[in-house]
Amino acid sequence: MSGTPDVASESADSASALRRGWTTGACATAGVRAAYQALLTGSFPDPVTITLPRGEQPSFALAVERRGTDARGPWAEAGIVKDAGDDPDVTHQAMILARVRPAAAGQGVRFRAGEGVGTITRAGLPLPPGEPAINPVPRQMMTDTVRALAAQHGAGGDVEIEISVPGGAELAKQTWNPRLGILGGLSILGTTGIVVPFSCSAWIHSIHRGVDVARAAGLTHVAGCTGSTSEAAVQALHGLPEMALLDMGDFAGALLKYLRQHPIARLTIGGGFAKLVKLAQGQMDLHSGRSQVDKLVLAQWLGDLGAAPALIAQAGAANTALEVLTLAQAAQLPLADLVAAKARDTALDLVAPAQIAIDVVAVDRAGMIVGHSDGTAA
Repeated sequence: MSGTPDVASESADSASALRRGWTTGACATAGVRAAYQALLTGSFPDPVTITLPRGEQPSFALAVERRGTDARGPWAEAGIVKDAGDDPDVTHQAMILARVRPAAAGQGVRFRAGEGVGTITRAGLPLPPGEPAINPVPRQMMTDTVRALAAQHGAGGDVEIEISVPGGAELAKQTWNPRLGILGGLSILGTTGIVVPFSCSAWIHSIHRGVDVARAAGLTHVAGCTGSTSEAAVQALHGLPEMALLDMGDFAGALLKYLRQHPIARLTIGGGFAKLVKLAQGQMDLHSGRSQVDKLVLAQWLGDLGAAPALIAQAGAANTALEVLTLAQAAQLPLADLVAAKARDTALDLVAPAQIAIDVVAVDRAGMIVGHSDGTAA
């Protein structure tokens, strides 16, 4: 298992021919640079160029250029339409607006959540409750941009930045934000500024933040499930609160590796039979396009349960893992229990040396539990 590639690097390699895009954090930074320059000079740069954390210098066309004055003083606002490249990102084509206005001397850079940007309400995230959901790296990018422009124009660099994403509250319903306690909209994300197609980095980021929130809330039992069907079965089985449910999806390795460094006393893994067979066979990425069930090994496991040679041969020639399970059930052989136990062994190996009690629950397509391992001790 130690030789299994990380999900992000594996996906990036397979997607090398696909067009990359820009994170919400990069778009917000470009908007801040354009708006602050307009505030200082009276004109918007278009296109506007920024420097990303790794040194890349992309340029962005402005979709919005506005200046005005209200009861709080003058402001300038610039908008960027996010291009996520070929990644199926929920915020692709969203408008990212940055409004910049002067702040009192000595205040530095302050951030506000505008329309469609969430507010943090739970501990365990990189920022404390009450803060706008603008992550640390995008904050640093925007702060560096403000400081550079302030130095260039002899300004103090004391500003308030308000980031908005019109329609973001509705888009956020498709993300983990409500479960993480980020309410009212989206998060402004990005560690490199670049979206790698199908890297699923945002999903993995959400898994990590879900663990952080659960730990901060003092939870001792969490569940990582491959989908809503298995999640519902696990929640009913163990009576877990929503905060304890981690939307693992296909990224078993991402969850287990993070728990190794940030352990929680007990973990339940739930999933469909075929996906858990992959985990039992040592796969860390359970996606159908990136890992496959070895049905010959599955047939051998039937032999370990005492299956007749004819049944073993039939299982080895089966089209799907579900077909093998059906054969096992007809022969009254507890194959799903064995798969759950082997998947548990894989998970325990990956989280070691952390001491985490793990149980694994296998469900069928109707959500009925067909296999379960013991998780009372690590």
